[in-house]
Amino acid sequence: MDGGEAVDGGALTEGPLVRPMIRLAWPLVVIQLLQVAYNVGDTFWLGALSPDAVGAVSLAFPLLFLLIAIGGGFTTAGAILIAQHTGAKSGEAGLIAGQTLTFVSLVAAGLGAIGFVATDPMLAALPADEATRATIIPLAAGYLRIFFLGLPFLFGFFVFVALMRGYGSTRAPMRVMLVSVVVNLALDPLFIFGVGPLPRLEVEGAAVATLISRGIATAIGFYLLYYTDVGPDIRAAHLRPRLEYVGTITRLGIPTALEQSMTALALVAMTAMVVTFPPAVVAAYGLGNRLISLAFLPAMGTGQATDTIVGQNLGAGKPDRAARAVRIAASAIAAIMFAAGALAFLFPEPFVSVFVTADAAGKAATIDYGSTYLRFAAVAFVFMGVLQVVQGAFRGAGNTKTALVFAVLGLWIVRVPVTYYLLFVGDWGPTGIWTGVVVGDVVGALAAAAWFTRGTWKGTIVDGSDRPAEPTNEQEPPGTADTESTTE
Repeated sequence: MDGGEAVDGGALTEGPLVRPMIRLAWPLVVIQLLQVAYNVGDTFWLGALSPDAVGAVSLAFPLLFLLIAIGGGFTTAGAILIAQHTGAKSGEAGLIAGQTLTFVSLVAAGLGAIGFVATDPMLAALPADEATRATIIPLAAGYLRIFFLGLPFLFGFFVFVALMRGYGSTRAPMRVMLVSVVVNLALDPLFIFGVGPLPRLEVEGAAVATLISRGIATAIGFYLLYYTDVGPDIRAAHLRPRLEYVGTITRLGIPTALEQSMTALALVAMTAMVVTFPPAVVAAYGLGNRLISLAFLPAMGTGQATDTIVGQNLGAGKPDRAARAVRIAASAIAAIMFAAGALAFLFPEPFVSVFVTADAAGKAATIDYGSTYLRFAAVAFVFMGVLQVVQGAFRGAGNTKTALVFAVLGLWIVRVPVTYYLLFVGDWGPTGIWTGVVVGDVVGALAAAAWFTRGTWKGTIVDGSDRPAEPTNEQEPPGTADTESTTE
């Protein structure tokens, strides 16, 4: 792994667009595929254990994601700043990367402690069906407690990927992720079922396997950043917290943290409604979300590539090129997601049934509900993909508040209220859940795309107003001096 594989600022801000976009995006798509492989691996082995085990992890995920989302906003802020400064050739990428690493590590430790203490109260607050409360919630509690203890390992790898993405180097994180996934897939059955001297930990074993593999990935990532020429040049002095830099990361990161937290809270709200149904519906909802995330991975990777491309081009003072890159990415992902949606709509049952293999009570009902959910969700795949690219453009421009607004619109103003109405007023049953998800995705995507066409997002990036006072004998603090020229 060497620094020469990076898509450097010149490649993204000059010359043809399509080839460097592909070079940047395809490893990010693979990373997303490998990320889903964690979930799919856990789901496969837990599905061989029991449907309740699948339901437990499905129930735990939104609560885990809630705390991960808070720290995730600050890793995104670091990626945005690095992308803009790389495009502007300011020489500050290493310092910003170091500040991001230190700040997010402290945040991760605090969030892990909060999550561990709050596990039981969070689960107790869910209005669960009696059978769900008796069988699934205790399993989810054990899974969550172990995961929260290892949260810094999870965040460490997220920071590594985000910083490398902003710099324009995506192959090294892809390779590290591959190592981590292979380790996780090997450890999952060992800890879940107990092999040789290893104890049978069942649901908790999936958490242990994931944290060990994440820890290995974090160690490799930090080694690459500190001791090789891969990515930004981070020095020991860059790790000492400096309030002027932390302030800039915070100002950019809080809206993104709120956006991701609002997404997580919406998932929690949806889960709170779903758990009023029997365990088969709970398991099907979680299983359907896992499959949707698998189909969604090209959109996620393309959206992340978009924020780097937009950030570097706006940093270089080329807003028209940034807008053209977004249009190319949106067109490509729409075509890909249309094909994936057609496949999921026509043949949902084979995708669902492969993850429910245990011959236990509720198997047939789980597969039936899951197949229906996947068929509904397939209708919105194109909209989901375009929304990710447009949101990536807003974030890359530093306009994280706009991304927050459209996340809130699609989830809290549409998805959650529509689902509530259909379930508890319209009495649609599980069909109300599937319908609410689709309506929220479609409305959110259409609104974000309409706002993007106005072009006002091009001027709302990190500019001179974010530059702290000039420090003595230190590198210039964050802020791109020439970014005010990026408005058309």
